[in-house]
Amino acid sequence: MASDPERPIRTSPVGKLSGEINNAEEPLLNGIHPSENYTVLSAILPFLFPALGGLLYGYDIGSTSCATISIESATLSGITWYNLNSVEIGLITSGSLYGALIGSVLAFNIADFLGRRRELILASCLYLLGAIVTAAAPTFAVMVIGRFVFGIGIGLAMHAAPMYIAETAPSQIRGRLISLKEFFIVLGMVGGYGIGSLLVDTIAGWRYMYGASTPLAVAMGIGMWWLPASPRWLLLCAIQGKGNMHDLKESAICCLCRLRGEVICDTAPRQVEEILAELAVVGEEKEATFREMFRGKCLKALIIGAGLVLFQQITGQPSVLYYAASILETAGFSAASDATRVSILLGLLKLVMTGVAVIVVDRVGRRPLLLGGVSGMGVSLFLLGSYYLFLDDAPLVAVVALLLYVGCYQLSFGPIGWLMISEIFPLRLRGRGLSIAVLVNFGANALVTFAFSPLKALLGAGILFYGFGVIAVLSLLFILFIVPETKGLTLEEIEARCL
Repeated sequence: MASDPERPIRTSPVGKLSGEINNAEEPLLNGIHPSENYTVLSAILPFLFPALGGLLYGYDIGSTSCATISIESATLSGITWYNLNSVEIGLITSGSLYGALIGSVLAFNIADFLGRRRELILASCLYLLGAIVTAAAPTFAVMVIGRFVFGIGIGLAMHAAPMYIAETAPSQIRGRLISLKEFFIVLGMVGGYGIGSLLVDTIAGWRYMYGASTPLAVAMGIGMWWLPASPRWLLLCAIQGKGNMHDLKESAICCLCRLRGEVICDTAPRQVEEILAELAVVGEEKEATFREMFRGKCLKALIIGAGLVLFQQITGQPSVLYYAASILETAGFSAASDATRVSILLGLLKLVMTGVAVIVVDRVGRRPLLLGGVSGMGVSLFLLGSYYLFLDDAPLVAVVALLLYVGCYQLSFGPIGWLMISEIFPLRLRGRGLSIAVLVNFGANALVTFAFSPLKALLGAGILFYGFGVIAVLSLLFILFIVPETKGLTLEEIEARCL
C-alpha cells in the first residue's frame, strides 16, 4: 500500500470482466465520449464504500428511534440516569443532526485541501469514534458528545460521498449510482428499525444498537483507503499548480484505469488530456474564492443546488412521517400500535420507490421525476390537510395520502436532490458549493423538525399541511423554470451547457 493515501498504487489495472461495456464507437461530444467505457465491478466498488456513509446515516436515524425507548426504560436501560427530560431526549435524538451541521461547516474549509477520498476516510473514523463513545457512554454528557462526533461524520460523509461518486462514475450511469446512495440511506433506516426492534427488550439494548454500526464504519474506512483518489480532483490540483503537473497527470491516468478497468487503459491518457482541456476552457485553473460562490455560473449552481435541498425539507418530509403512526392507527391498522413496525412498513415502501427511481433516472431524466414526484407530493399534502379539516370520518383518505407522499418523495426529492447537488457545481467550487448545499439541507431539516410542534399548536394540523402543499407548488415552479436536465452529460458538459 502506498505511503501517501492520496497517491494511487501503480499496479496493473483491473482485468476485463464479462460485464464489460464498450462504447468506443460512439462519437465524441466536446472532446469527451458521452458513454464512457467501464467494467461493471470497477464501477461498483467506487460507489459501494462511499455509499456506506449513507447507510450509516440511515442506520443512525432508524436505531435512534428505538434507542430512546430503551434508554428511558427503568428496567431495560441498564443505567441510573434513565429519567431524562424532553430536552435531554431531544439532544440524544437530534445530536447527530447538529453534529452534521458542524461537519458541513468544516467541509467548506477542508474539502478541497483533503480531497474527496481522504474526507471520506476521516468521516469513517468519526463514525467509528462516535459509535464507540455513544455505546460505551457512562453518563448522559458523554453520550451527547458521542452523538455529536458521529454527526460530524455524517456531515462529512454526506458532503464527500456524492462528490466522489459523481466524479468517478461513468456519465451514463452516474444518476443511477448517486440515486442508489439514497437507497442505501433508506436501507440503513430499515436496518436500524429492524435491529432496534430486536434489541429494544434487551437490558442496555441501546448500547448494542449504537455499537452495531462499528463494523460498517471500519469497512468504509478500509474500503476508502484502498480506492484511488478522484481523477478530476487530481487534475484540478494540477491545473491550479498545487503539485507537479506531470506526476498528477500520471496519477490521474492510473486512478482512471483502476476506476474503469482494463477496457479504457489505452484511451485513459487521451481522456485525461480532454478533461484538462475542458477544465481550461471553463476557467477552472483559477483557485476558487469565497466571493466567487455568489457570482455568475457559481451563483446559478448554488441557487439550483441549495434551492432543491431546501424545498426537499420544507415541503414537510420530517413532519409527514411524524404523523404516520397516528394516521395508520385511525385507519384501524393493528401495526399502528407498534411504532417500530409502522416505521419498517414505511421504510420498505421507501426502499421500493427509491429502487424505481434508481432504475429509471438515467433513462427518464432528472426533471421528469422531479416534476411528477413533487406534483404527487402536493396532491397528498392537500389531501392530508383536507382530512384533518373536513374528512376526519374518512381515514382511508389519510392513509392513501400518506403512502402517496412517501412514494412520491422517494421518487423525486429523496434521490434526485442529492444527485443534482453532486453534479451541478463547477469542479473547483464543487467542494465548497456542496458543503453549503448540505448545510442548507441539515439546517432546514433541523428547522422544520423544531418548528413543527409549535406551528401545529398555533395553526392546527390541517392548515399546516395546506401550507406544506403551497410550498410544494412553489417548488414545482422552481423546478420548471430553474432546474436544468443533466441526464447523459459529463460533469464538464454540465458546467459548459447548464450554467
